Amino acid sequence: MKQRALTVLAFPLLLLIISALTPLSASAASSAHFQKVHFLQHDGSTKSVVTNAKYAPLAGNLSYHGGAVEAGTTNTYAIFWEPTGNVSSTYHSLIERYFGDIGGSGLYNNNKQYKNSSGQYPSNTSFAGAWVDTSGYPESPLLDSDIQNEVSYAQSVNGWSSSVNNIFFVFTEAGQDLCFDSSYSQCASNAFCAYHSYFGSNTIYAAMPYAYSFSCNGGNGPNGDQAADETINVTSHEQIEAATDPLLNAWYDSSGSEIGDKCAWNFGNSSGANITLNGNPYRLQKEWDNAKRGCVLTGP
Repeated sequence: MKQRALTVLAFPLLLLIISALTPLSASAASSAHFQKVHFLQHDGSTKSVVTNAKYAPLAGNLSYHGGAVEAGTTNTYAIFWEPTGNVSSTYHSLIERYFGDIGGSGLYNNNKQYKNSSGQYPSNTSFAGAWVDTSGYPESPLLDSDIQNEVSYAQSVNGWSSSVNNIFFVFTEAGQDLCFDSSYSQCASNAFCAYHSYFGSNTIYAAMPYAYSFSCNGGNGPNGDQAADETINVTSHEQIEAATDPLLNAWYDSSGSEIGDKCAWNFGNSSGANITLNGNPYRLQKEWDNAKRGCVLTGP
């Protein structure tokens, strides 16, 4: 059975490793963190929604590699970069609602078993702010360097600062392609749904193309806005991974798979809501639980 899973990419010019949602066979392992470049392309398969709660125990449990985690409470920022405002009518409100609901949930509490060298762990997340930027895109497709520049611009405008405990999500509008670099070989249109990474020493960010435009459908969502529901699912994937591996040197398995990779597109049902957060329905993939050696929607 073919699945979509998360791969690790790298920017050759900056020697920057990135995790990106991209399709691959269930038997193929995600790329390893120790590789500078490892591109996984479309394999031409049709993604299936996975319902088996024990799917994808790739390479056993996650192991710790000595790096930072987002210990304690993480501040989450949403940057909606939309020159023409081409998004669904409830896109912003549903994504912002998710960011407000995920903190303190059983799904986020699963992160508590993934500790740093001092025994600290990601315990909570707080929605710290949102900003809509209607500035034009500098090029099309956008490149990862443009996403990094947008994060820096948003920080300067809003007075936001970098920290391992601050993460910046950059959401682009419908139909806007994003490529990792100017080779255009790894793009939302041909390879990934989203990715998380960092620049400098501690600016943590996630690049979030408009999932509905790029075949990132994990089944019918519960909120009457399929575009928002699809983006929220891949947002959850990146958020949980960044919490446990923000600098790409903390928690992953021997194949390089992070906590979300091992359960990518595993929802436990075929359609509709599979989890309720703060009284609101969502359709979110499961995350890896070392204690149970499987994929879960609530942690130990």
